[in-house]
Amino acid sequence: STHSMRNEILHGFLIHHRKYRERSHIVHLFTEEYGRVDGILRQMPPPQYQPIILQATGKSELKNFAKLEILTRPVFFHGDAFFAGFYLNEVLLRLCPLEEAMPETFQQYHITLAQLQHLVDQEHPNEFLKQILRQFEHVLLEELGYSLNFAIDSQQNEILPQLKYQFQLNDGFIPVAHNSNATLAGESILSMVHYEKGTEFNVEQLQLLAKLYRQMIASLLGDRPLKSRQLWIQNAQTKSQSASQSQPN
Repeated sequence: STHSMRNEILHGFLIHHRKYRERSHIVHLFTEEYGRVDGILRQMPPPQYQPIILQATGKSELKNFAKLEILTRPVFFHGDAFFAGFYLNEVLLRLCPLEEAMPETFQQYHITLAQLQHLVDQEHPNEFLKQILRQFEHVLLEELGYSLNFAIDSQQNEILPQLKYQFQLNDGFIPVAHNSNATLAGESILSMVHYEKGTEFNVEQLQLLAKLYRQMIASLLGDRPLKSRQLWIQNAQTKSQSASQSQPN
């Protein structure tokens, strides 16, 4: 449900925009106060990845935005950081409900953008990138209501290390007899049982979550895959074969 706003001050980030009539843009924001908010901005949109403040007015799903202020110096992402930023914004745009505050995801988005700025300084950039993207997805999926029990299968039986499972959004982990690209090993599912929120994922957890969260997000998106993901894969393929392993999803 949308909120009636009158010169309401919003803090957030631009996650997407498109041209709308002359000198106007439809902009999609991710805000601290109301999560995703859409509206019309009668000026050039701000850069992405930079905190902004503006005022919102209106009763419909499309607010009128005014008094835009950009709060920090510009942020430029290159290479994998560029694709990761595009990925974060696309996931927020596609999965977050309109005008529903998501404080934990907002905070994690802020943290992830700061971490992406340090990607170039990392000794092991691939591992670092996988870690921060899985952390972001973990917080987002939980706040969207998909908090998983990694100890119990769809039949309410204990997950067994030697069995194979397939994950379905509405059922959870379903035991299966045959192996496929989609199956998850009971042993790796159990690696998440004692995970403490906010701590780093270990190698086994990262492998599991890369596969599991990709499946979950794909189910939530339905028939329209992520553009950022396709571009990232194409980019990785055009680099040399050795670099083509760099896609962290």
